[in-house]
Amino acid sequence: MQQVAVTGLGVVSPVGIGLQDFWNSLVNGKSGVSRITKFDSSPFTSQIAGQLPDFDPSTKLSNKEIRRMDPFCHYALYATYEAVEDSKLEFERLDKDRIGVIYASGVGGIIAWARENKKFLEGGPRRVSPFFIPSLTINTASGIIAIKLGFRGPNFGVVSACASSGHAIGEAFRKVRLGEVDIMITGGTEAPIDPLALAGFCAMKALSTRNDAPEKASRPFDRDRDGFIMSEGAVTLILERMDLALKRGANIYGEIIGYGASDDAYHITAPDETGEAQVLAIKMALKEANIKPDDIQYINAHGTSTLYNDRVETIVVKKVFGERAYDINISSTKSITGHLLGAASAIEAASTLMTLKEGIIPPTINYETPDPECDLNYTPNESIEKDIEYAISNSFGFGGHNVALVFKKYR
Repeated sequence: MQQVAVTGLGVVSPVGIGLQDFWNSLVNGKSGVSRITKFDSSPFTSQIAGQLPDFDPSTKLSNKEIRRMDPFCHYALYATYEAVEDSKLEFERLDKDRIGVIYASGVGGIIAWARENKKFLEGGPRRVSPFFIPSLTINTASGIIAIKLGFRGPNFGVVSACASSGHAIGEAFRKVRLGEVDIMITGGTEAPIDPLALAGFCAMKALSTRNDAPEKASRPFDRDRDGFIMSEGAVTLILERMDLALKRGANIYGEIIGYGASDDAYHITAPDETGEAQVLAIKMALKEANIKPDDIQYINAHGTSTLYNDRVETIVVKKVFGERAYDINISSTKSITGHLLGAASAIEAASTLMTLKEGIIPPTINYETPDPECDLNYTPNESIEKDIEYAISNSFGFGGHNVALVFKKYR
């Protein structure tokens, strides 16, 4: 079995374009949630989202690429270019048959779908773009990354709602761990801020309606939480065989050492309130990592700021860690970034890796009124300095999909 290092991170997020801006926002608890400016949101019950700040794809993508792809692919490609640059890998000197891509999205090209559907309804089939289908499908993100960079190894897209990029990272980790490849490009992307997607989530009553104070709307584990915040962006991770990373003197953010996946087999949107399948995913990840629950010092929670999710996740943590659950630092960075849906696991993996590398735990902001049913240490409102050896990141998605990833500090 190979050790798996993370040697590159690329971030396109509501709190910063680029890894350092993203991390600075997390450490300082600077919210990326604001009133929606992409369209008139006044008819909707929720009028807020995590939008990208001043994102200009033309700095890395050609005009042709921008025209022919949905924004979810713009974000994925941009974040990947950032990660590749960050890794300092000389890909032209590597065997590209042994480099693969597994990339995720929960929604895919919904903006392209809405645009082309409008053209179809107004002008008939001849108005529909020949690039419509390729810009819609979720696997296009992984495909375009391979095409642009020439990677011929394993390649596919992953979709499992809010656990999508957790599955992508886990499966990519396994490819490197088992020696099938030397390097994997992985992560997740989402561009859901569109009237149709907003209407759908509003109809489910899943979103926060705290429209008068957007930056305070995402409040995981707080008693007054009222729904999640839909956000956009992408994060790419470069996973590399540890021996190769050490040989070239790479900057190593940390190691991935465990991956667990399960399903509630319970309900299409609501979590099983026993949390048993989520417990199973975490225990699977710990087993593969060959560590004990007592070794975990930090949990990057799924923590969506919804009533049931936060309560169930608290139950899950207690079932896995027992009384020691109260001593573990937990934080939900969704309080800062909002919820990137299919890219949530990837952005939270990046946050967890930076926590390990920098020795700083980001806070759960907007934690003002404790909920008696959510009574753990959620690192409220202020980041803290702490040397962390082992951390876990949880992701749970509609359909009952559960993923846990275990990370180790590189020393």
